[in-house]
Amino acid sequence: MRGKRDLHIKVKTAKGRKLSSTRWLERQLNDPFVKLAREEGFKSRAAYKLIQLDDKFSFLQPGKVILDLGSAPGGWSQVAAQRTNSENLNKNNDVGTVIALDINDMDAIPGVVFIKTDIFSFNLDKLELPQKRVDVVLSDMAAPSTGHKQTDHLRIISLCEEAFGIARECLTQGGVFVSKVLEGGAGSELQKELKANFSTVKTVKPDASRKDSSEKYIVALGYRG
Repeated sequence: MRGKRDLHIKVKTAKGRKLSSTRWLERQLNDPFVKLAREEGFKSRAAYKLIQLDDKFSFLQPGKVILDLGSAPGGWSQVAAQRTNSENLNKNNDVGTVIALDINDMDAIPGVVFIKTDIFSFNLDKLELPQKRVDVVLSDMAAPSTGHKQTDHLRIISLCEEAFGIARECLTQGGVFVSKVLEGGAGSELQKELKANFSTVKTVKPDASRKDSSEKYIVALGYRG
């Protein structure tokens, strides 16, 4: 209830459960964005990261064509579908297109075309895209954490570079690229490439990102083509 502080849920350690798993479970149970996602029907709390990024930069608009890389479980695809009107729920707005790719399974989402594939070997020519171009390429991909900051940073930068390579193949002029990175942002070479190919490049940490997380997001606007 408004005006009352939520009770903090404590999770007792259980036989066979690691301490790290207990801490993760406790964090999930007390995370306001996990609760909000459950209440509002989003598949993951990550949906609110994209919502906050789009509220700030306004790149998801009715009629836009969106490519969501590494989409499972589908939180970002849900937001993209709602904001581009890909399900045609608002008859007064243009109808968008959302195409989601992931190597893992993803449950069906209204207004989203899902293709189960390894995005790094998928032929983009096979996509039935309007005018063979997309307006926005999204990537919330992250490699499993090793616990070693430098290694994790290099691995996620590698994913960001791959996603950027895909974006360069299919983005329309003026298009947008959004990708997860870690603390420190993109590497110098990638940053240089982004600035050469986009009119504006920002590194942002949405409020929905956990405070103890090192993740940030590259938002590159105005693809030069």
